[in-house]
Amino acid sequence: MQYGKNVPVERKADAAQDGASPEVKTAVDNLGKAFTEFKKANDERLKQIEAKGASDAVTEQKLKNIEAELEKAQKSLDDAHKKQAERIDQLEAAAKRSRVGGSDGEDLDKKAADFSLQAGVEVNVDGLKAYGAALNRYMRQGGHIGYEEQKALSVGSNPDGGYLVRPDTSGRIVQLVYETSPMRQVANVVTIGTDALEGIYDNDEASSGWVGETQARTETSSPQLGEWRIPVHELYAEPRVTQKILDDAMFNVEDWLAGKVSEKLSRTENAAFINGDGIRKPRGFLNHDKQSTKQTKSAFSKLQYVVSGKSADFADADPGDKLIDLMFSLKNAYRNGAVWMMNRKTLAEVRKLKDGDNNYLWQPNFEAKQGGLLLGYSVTEAEDMPDIEADSFSIAFGDFNAGYQIVDRMGVRILRDALTAKPYVKFYTTKRVGGDVINFEAIKLMKFGTS
Repeated sequence: MQYGKNVPVERKADAAQDGASPEVKTAVDNLGKAFTEFKKANDERLKQIEAKGASDAVTEQKLKNIEAELEKAQKSLDDAHKKQAERIDQLEAAAKRSRVGGSDGEDLDKKAADFSLQAGVEVNVDGLKAYGAALNRYMRQGGHIGYEEQKALSVGSNPDGGYLVRPDTSGRIVQLVYETSPMRQVANVVTIGTDALEGIYDNDEASSGWVGETQARTETSSPQLGEWRIPVHELYAEPRVTQKILDDAMFNVEDWLAGKVSEKLSRTENAAFINGDGIRKPRGFLNHDKQSTKQTKSAFSKLQYVVSGKSADFADADPGDKLIDLMFSLKNAYRNGAVWMMNRKTLAEVRKLKDGDNNYLWQPNFEAKQGGLLLGYSVTEAEDMPDIEADSFSIAFGDFNAGYQIVDRMGVRILRDALTAKPYVKFYTTKRVGGDVINFEAIKLMKFGTS
């Protein structure tokens, strides 16, 4: 990996356009132009600081405006790549349907099997279809449903009157949450059917040594094993809609529910994955104890950090060197899958940093990664990461797939409430999720301080 000698932006942009759609090609060109303008403006700012000790207000404002255009261009490219991928998926799905004579029976069989697992009762395809129709009627009309519909709903019912959301809607909610939750995009995610996930980690290594052919063998130490347990906690959302809208047959209740619920769940759980205290919610990785990388050994209950060299800022001299220190504080085995994580304000400061050869440490990513590339590694924007301030841990670098475990309890449940907020109907929707660090070696932090 070349973190000091960056590949020219023009060459990266040309490579990114191979086989791309017209929308992607346009977005790539716009991003390349925006980054070129950003470098010019920032170079001008750095010259003013070198000559006068500070940059003028006009230059600072110009740079902020260009930064906004740069972020907009990166998002446009991300959206263009996403649309291109969706079109490819649609074509593949259409081809698959044509090969099986237009039947989606296999998908329905799988959905029925998934639903049976969630409900704890065996449900066939016909039963799933009946349940879906009954659930739609229940969501629109509440208690005004017939005996057959009540019977169909009974397979997915809770004693409190809640019902399982159908697998396709549940899956759509999960997918929408995934797309908007940066932690889910980088961490390890597993779905379980119990109330907790348990595992074992190795606290130490077995010792060994060299001996001669007849030399006495002394006993070596054994590795110490520890156990981790991640319980799932109830996460809820409560979107509301008027009964009048529900009465409209053209209104797709399940699509509306999936959009509303996923938006709320994503914001709530992502904050917990980063900063949660573990009390009735996931425990965030920043909530754990921390120790300096100057300490000889990484504890299995603490995250290690590198200092920036200055309180609430990067070091005055060679600030980018601290990012390189942070990167190489991570073992090579974890660097292969590592990403940077920071919020948008911190990323704006990082974009301005250069190495000793006057190359920018940050580069745009033309492969639909909105955060770009820092020292050759992808940047994940997470707005729940703290802003840069005294002794803040505002930047993380690590293999989150190895270091952080997200646990989903199978199924999403919904309870209709038409009484407590008239004329609105509330849909109390619950999902159970947990999360915690399982490998403290795999994630490193930067502390904006001197010790």
